Amino acid sequence: MFLKGERCFSDRCAMERRPYPPGDHGQARQRKPSDFALQLREKQKVRRMYGLLEKQFRIYFRKAEKMKGVTGENLLSLLERRLDNVAFRLGFAMTRADGRQFVRHGHVQVNGRRVNIPSFLVSEGDVVTVSEKGKKLQRLQISLETIERRQMPNWLELDLDNLRGVVKGLPTREDITMPINEQLIVELYSK
Repeated sequence: MFLKGERCFSDRCAMERRPYPPGDHGQARQRKPSDFALQLREKQKVRRMYGLLEKQFRIYFRKAEKMKGVTGENLLSLLERRLDNVAFRLGFAMTRADGRQFVRHGHVQVNGRRVNIPSFLVSEGDVVTVSEKGKKLQRLQISLETIERRQMPNWLELDLDNLRGVVKGLPTREDITMPINEQLIVELYSK
């Protein structure tokens, strides 16, 4: 579970407090992991953060590889542009998994049309809104209360009164503040 709940917005986040595995032997001296192990862990971490299966992730990597520019940055940009992630980033959902369910249940509209596919890629200029039925949900209200503590990315703009978000531009590497080393993922798939 990554960044789940209120505690991960504070200093009491377990991920920050204990950078070692749980259990009696978590702090014991461990062997240095191999390069492959580091690359695999990084890929698995990113996969779990965005809630993707291996095949989906591989497809995104192949798309990023074919795009112009740096492959790792293209991959992160594609993952950030997913509709379930955009719903999470705009504050319509507490987690990405919650954003996925929110989209799947048809509570999100893109440019006035209902979209219930979490992997839908938003483009520059798209307008993401919450449906009338979705505005009445209690979990949306709870999520919107925590929006002040979250950082709104520069590539998104939120109109809180109308529950409307606009994609101002495409995400860049500087907009993604999560601790991701995309170069390790590129090295893993380049073998």
